[in-house]
Amino acid sequence: MQTIDALDSTLRSYLNPEQTQQVRRAYYFAEQAHYGQLRRSGEPYVTHPLAVASILAEMHMDHQSLMAAMLHDVIEDTSIDKSAIGSQFGATVADLVDGVSKLTQMEFDSLAEKQAENFQKMALAMARDIRVILVKLADRLHNMRTLGVLAPKKARRIARETLEIYAPIAMRLGMNTVRMEFEDLGFRALHPMRARRIEAARNASRGNRKELIDKVRNQIESTLAQEGHVAEVTGREKHLYSIYKKMKSKKKSFAEIMDIYAFRIIVDSVDTCYRVLGCIHSLYKPVPGEFKDYIAIPKANGYQSLHTITMGMHGVPIEIQIRTQEMEEMANNGIAAHWLYKSNGQSANVSHARARQWVQGLLEMQQRAGNSLEFIESVKIDLFPDEIYVFTPKGGILELPRGATPVDFAYAVHTDVGNSCVACRINRRLAPLSEPLESGQTVEILTARGAQPNPSWFNYAVTAKARTNIRHFLKHQTRDDSVTLGRRLLDKALVANGSSLDKLPKQQLQDYLGRNEYPSLQDLLVDIARGNRLPPITAQQLLGSSFDPQPNNVDDRSPMSICGTEGFMVSYAKCCHPIPGDPIEGYLSSEKGMVVHREICRNLGEMRENRERLVALRWDEQVEGEYLTHLRIEVENRRGMIAVLATRMNSMGINIERISTDDKDYQFTLVDLEFMVKNRVHLANIIKRLRGITSVRRVIRSKN
Repeated sequence: MQTIDALDSTLRSYLNPEQTQQVRRAYYFAEQAHYGQLRRSGEPYVTHPLAVASILAEMHMDHQSLMAAMLHDVIEDTSIDKSAIGSQFGATVADLVDGVSKLTQMEFDSLAEKQAENFQKMALAMARDIRVILVKLADRLHNMRTLGVLAPKKARRIARETLEIYAPIAMRLGMNTVRMEFEDLGFRALHPMRARRIEAARNASRGNRKELIDKVRNQIESTLAQEGHVAEVTGREKHLYSIYKKMKSKKKSFAEIMDIYAFRIIVDSVDTCYRVLGCIHSLYKPVPGEFKDYIAIPKANGYQSLHTITMGMHGVPIEIQIRTQEMEEMANNGIAAHWLYKSNGQSANVSHARARQWVQGLLEMQQRAGNSLEFIESVKIDLFPDEIYVFTPKGGILELPRGATPVDFAYAVHTDVGNSCVACRINRRLAPLSEPLESGQTVEILTARGAQPNPSWFNYAVTAKARTNIRHFLKHQTRDDSVTLGRRLLDKALVANGSSLDKLPKQQLQDYLGRNEYPSLQDLLVDIARGNRLPPITAQQLLGSSFDPQPNNVDDRSPMSICGTEGFMVSYAKCCHPIPGDPIEGYLSSEKGMVVHREICRNLGEMRENRERLVALRWDEQVEGEYLTHLRIEVENRRGMIAVLATRMNSMGINIERISTDDKDYQFTLVDLEFMVKNRVHLANIIKRLRGITSVRRVIRSKN
C-alpha cells in the first residue's frame, strides 16, 4: 500500500520543496476530512486519493493536479464545500476538485441520465482546465484496480462504462498505457472466463515464440549497428483486450491473431527514424500498402511513429514501429507528457493543443445537444474513429473517421460551411454528398447563400460534430416554423371571435401563460402548432368572460392560406396527395402539426368527428415548390410498356419517385406511379400526354 512518505520521495525528484509540501498539506487535509470513513476493502478511505495522486506522480503531473487528486472526493463525501477548499488551497485547485466531483445533489430519471449529466459537467470543467480529465482518469484507474471488492453487478456496470467512455477518452488524449490497463481490467470484469482463457493461451504461446522473437531482435540490432545507428529494440506483446477484439471483429482464431510478431525501435531523432526504416526494408521485404507515416501526419491525439509490416524469416509477418524517445513518452502518456516535456519539448505542446481543440469541440457539441443523453451518444461516436486523411483544395489535411462523407468534411471545415453546403467535388469531379471519402482524396465543398441542412443528411453523416449541428439546426428550424404556424392558427381563432393577439390585453395573456405554466408565448404557440392545444379552445380560455361564441363558427370561418413554405410543421397527407388547385382541409395532429388533406379524402371523413381539430384551408395564389401525386394507369399487357411510360415521363422532365405494377388479368396491367408536380394544370397536361400512348387504356388519379 502506498504511503505519503513513498509519494514524497517520488515528488522530490521533479517538484521543488515548496510544491511537495503543498501536496503533503492536501493529503493531511483529506485524511482529516475522510476520518472514520472506510473503503469496501476495509482500508481507510484516504488510501484511495493517495493512490490516485501516486498514479499522477508517475506521469510527473504538476502539484496542483496532485493536490486536486488528494481532495477529489472531499466535496462529494464530506461536509466541506468548494469555498472551504478554495480558501485553503486556492481557486485553481478548488475548480479542479469541483470538476472531478460527481453530481450528487440532482435527481435523475435513470442511471444512464445520471452518468450522462456527470460526464457533461466534467466536459465543461475540462474546457476550463484540461487537468480535470487527467485526475478523473487516475481516479477511475484506481477504482478499476480495486474492482474485486464490489458486487458483481456493480463491477460489471463500472467496467462497461470504463470501456465505453474512459478507455476511448484515454486513447483520444494519447494515454496509451492508461487505456490498455482500462481495457484489460474492464475485460476481466465483464468477461472473466474469456479473459482467463486468452491469458492462458497467450502465456502458453510465449515459450514457443521466444526463440523466433530473439532471432528477429538480434538480426535487427546487428543490421542497425552495422549502419552506425544507436537504437533500442524491444518485442511488443499484445494485451488481452486487443487480442479479444481482433478475434471477434475479424472472426479469426487465437493462432491467426498471434501469428504477427511486433517490435518497437526507439531512436534519437526524427531523421534517424527514416534512416532506420530504410535499413528494415532492406533487411525484410515490406508488405505493400502496410506502411503508415504518423510522423508527417500525426494522429488526432498527437501520436507519432512510423509503422510498417514486413515479411521476415519463414514468411512470418513482422510489425515494426519506429519512433524517438519523446514520441514514445507521448504514445504512453499522451497529454500528460505535456507537463513532463513542457520546458523543452514541442510535440507535447502539439498534443496539448490538439487535446484542447477536441475539448472545445466537446463544449460546442454540449451547447447544441438537446439533452445529456444526446450529448453522450455524440461523444461515443466521436471517441471511436478509425481515421482517414483528406485534403482541402489548398492542401490542408483534415482527419475524419472512416466512412465519413463530404457532409462530415464540410462541418469539419466550419459549421457555416456545413449549414450552407449544396454539393461537392471529390478529386475535381462532382460527387454526391453521401459518397464515403477515402484517404488521400481532395474534397471541395460548394456552398450557396440561403442553403439549409437537409434532414436526409442524418442517414449518412457519421461525425458527432456534423450530426449535432444538423440536429440543432433542424430543431431550431422546426421550433421557428411551429411558432409561425401556431400564431396564425391562434390569431385566426381569436379573429373569429372579434379579437386578435395584437388586441388581447398583455396582462390577460400573461395571466393565462402563468396559469398554464408556459414560460413564454412562443411555448404556447409551439404547443398549438403541434396539436397539443387546440386553437378554438385556447381562444375561448384566453378571452374568458369576453368570449362570444358565433353561430356556425366552425364552418363559416375564412380559410387559412397555404403557400408551401410553412416548413416542417405543415405536411401533406400521403393517403390523398393534395396538390395546388385541390380543395383542401387541414387536421391538427398531435405532435405532427398540421396535415393537409384533399376535401374528398376518405380519411378526413373519419377525422370530422373531432371538428375542433379541423382547419379550413385554401391554396395561396403564389404557391411554391413541387408536390407528390399518384396516378393509376391501366395498360395493355405488352413487353416494354413500363419503359414506354418512363420514356414519356422523362420527355416531360418528370422524375418518377416510385413505380409498381399489378396484373389485373391476362390482358391488362395496373401501373402505379408517384411523381412530383407543380399544380393541377401541370398534372392535367401530364395525364393528357399519357393518354396519348396507344396501349394506355385508362389514367386515374386516386382519391386515396
